[in-house]
Amino acid sequence: MMRQRNKPWADDFLEENTHIVIPNPQEYKGKWKKFFGNDKAVHIEIGTGKGQFIVEMAKQFPEVNFIGIELAKSIIVTAAQKINESKLNNIVLINEDAANLKEIFAESELATIYLNFSDPWPKNRHEKRRLTYHTFLEKYQEVLQPSGEVILKTDNMGLFEYSLTSFSQFGMQLEEVNLDLHRIHDPTNRMTEYEEKFSSKGQPIYRCRVSFHNM
Repeated sequence: MMRQRNKPWADDFLEENTHIVIPNPQEYKGKWKKFFGNDKAVHIEIGTGKGQFIVEMAKQFPEVNFIGIELAKSIIVTAAQKINESKLNNIVLINEDAANLKEIFAESELATIYLNFSDPWPKNRHEKRRLTYHTFLEKYQEVLQPSGEVILKTDNMGLFEYSLTSFSQFGMQLEEVNLDLHRIHDPTNRMTEYEEKFSSKGQPIYRCRVSFHNM
């Protein structure tokens, strides 16, 4: 889990940058394309962390609108600073809990959901907190369009195995399962801070893409 250091200036920074970290995102439910001022697909990352992945994705795919969701205020400000410096206009952040997805996004409003290096919550009693637990999958199914995908990346084999089982039991379709992502050349893969750290130590990165096709 990412260590959080208290940043006393975080509140002031967020108040001054409401164009990047959107207050009251519930007001834009069903209106995110209108918010961005275009008809481009909307992708979200749950657990944006310090923002490296989503900023690089927004640079590589200007034809997509990106929204990063991060609960920790002390971490989201770092991501916001990256966006500020990038001058990108196809990316914003939300300081919210992923449990509130259905209050923020309308049915079929999203094209892709990225889950990058989510907290594995390894203890059985914390299973419900895992972002691939069935209650979260129900939320993803509602806010994703029928052709939409969930893309999971992790270095944690336990979470990966759990997630594959959870997706399967929910009836989702596996589009890709990769047990060593960096062995293949994928120009669309942007690395998170965690990913750079772990892969530099030779640790395999697991990725899968799943959909709700045929459900």
